Amino acid sequence: MNRFLMAAACCLPLTGPAAAMSSDDCTSMWKTADTNSDGMLNGAEADRYSAAMRTAGKTFDANGTMNEAAFMDNCKADVFAIATAETGAPLKGANSFTEGQAKDWIMAAGFTDVSALAKDADGIWRGTASKGGKSMNVAVDYKGNVVGS
Repeated sequence: MNRFLMAAACCLPLTGPAAAMSSDDCTSMWKTADTNSDGMLNGAEADRYSAAMRTAGKTFDANGTMNEAAFMDNCKADVFAIATAETGAPLKGANSFTEGQAKDWIMAAGFTDVSALAKDADGIWRGTASKGGKSMNVAVDYKGNVVGS
């Protein structure tokens, strides 16, 4: 019996919260984000991170800026981690996101230049965006899964 339980336990998927980003990971991300090296994220530098803050239900500075300490705190809490879309995404379903919220989900996933968003009959927001210098079609479903193709 004990061997059976041990064998069954080894085959169970490991679940639980993902490990938070390390200080080194966050420092590297900060250096990439702070393109002008002024110690603050603002304007285009801040767009992805402010979108991620909004999708996580966090408040972003009213001036549209973020200093390194605030960035690091949120980074270590995985606010800026890009989620992997569920298998089969985008998923059909009643989508209550506004166009602005859909854009935030897409930007939080690392896309820029989000445009032409429209919700289709399946409740999926579709548009175009850029990532890594490449323009592509994007979609965000009712769960916040973002898919680019």
